[in-house]
Amino acid sequence: MLAVVTRVKARIEHSCARLGVPYPWWVPAWATAASTIIAVAALIQRYALAPGWLVVAGALLYAHLVVWIVTGRMLRPWMEALLAGAAVVVLLLGHPVSTDIAPWLLTVAVAEVAATSRPLITVAAAVVGGAIPIVAGLTGYLESAPVYVVGVLLGTQVGITLRWQIRALAAERTTRTAEREQAVLAERQRIAREVHDVVGHSLSITLLHVTGARHALATDGDLTEAIEALTEAERIGRGAMTDIRRSVGLLPADQPSTEPLPDLAEITTLVERTRGAGVEVQYQHSGDPGTIDATRGLGLYRIAQESLANIVKHAPGSTADVRLRIDRDRVRLTIRNTLPSGEPVRRDTGTGLDGITTRAGQLGAELTVGPQRGGHWIVDVSVPLHEPDPAHEPDGPCPIRSMAPRPRTS
Repeated sequence: MLAVVTRVKARIEHSCARLGVPYPWWVPAWATAASTIIAVAALIQRYALAPGWLVVAGALLYAHLVVWIVTGRMLRPWMEALLAGAAVVVLLLGHPVSTDIAPWLLTVAVAEVAATSRPLITVAAAVVGGAIPIVAGLTGYLESAPVYVVGVLLGTQVGITLRWQIRALAAERTTRTAEREQAVLAERQRIAREVHDVVGHSLSITLLHVTGARHALATDGDLTEAIEALTEAERIGRGAMTDIRRSVGLLPADQPSTEPLPDLAEITTLVERTRGAGVEVQYQHSGDPGTIDATRGLGLYRIAQESLANIVKHAPGSTADVRLRIDRDRVRLTIRNTLPSGEPVRRDTGTGLDGITTRAGQLGAELTVGPQRGGHWIVDVSVPLHEPDPAHEPDGPCPIRSMAPRPRTS
């Protein structure tokens, strides 16, 4: 029995889809059941009606149901309304009765039209549906005609309300789908930035250690120095793989990672790794990094990671200075390095500066990036520690003061 009901539901939904009616299966099923019950009651009222009239009325009332059973296609609602109206006329003319049930078929038919058709067709159906009881009442075939006219108007109102409700639900579903897609896209972009920062920094330093090991073996055959360089490269690579797995959620659900995400305190480790890659880096900080929340801490850590990775890649022989200052209402991170002498600043074709800009925007920070006089490159990020006043909060991304026309990151 359950299998039969499931097949019927699936067939109704398929028929609705072919007809372009955006309703769940129970809406047309309920309308058909209501029409059938009213039709049976109207025919029972007319047990003395001649067989020919009964056959005509029954054929008109159940034609749409027979068509659907045989072909699987639903008639247009306005077609069903015409058949219902014709059946009501036949029943009224053939054998009028007191307290007639037949005109209530018009209420259901007009409601179906209003729920599925354009306003012009809805108005036409309501006019025709209201005219039938009015004419029948004026000609003496129907008592209390105004009551049935009110029923037609009520059915029209219910159909229109249902139509707009379904439209609102469809719009809400579309909005939710778009929001889910945007959330997925934002999460993918976040993961991409995390992976880019981890891989860019770790790979750059790993390659320098591998290059140092090759140089040690090629020039003086110093096996100890080469082993130390390769060991450090392996350690950094394994750490990068752990960070990548943690970023994209590849760890099994039953083995959650208990290792916290990096924060401002980990900038010291970044500086040490950069020094190990052969770049002279000075680090100064003031304030307690533990007072900075995880979101700001991770964002500033990633900015420092990307900036130091750029120094390793584009200016390996330069000197760098990292300064972190934590005040009561603001934390400021400044990374400055010398530019290679005689090398022009090139336009950036990578994603490093874009990633720094995006993270600064997420933190609501002020960002200054670009070359300075005296042959230095600077990345300066100033992050407020308190939420800005919405009335004075600027629209758009974070303000960026670029000190050169879109130069390449160092």
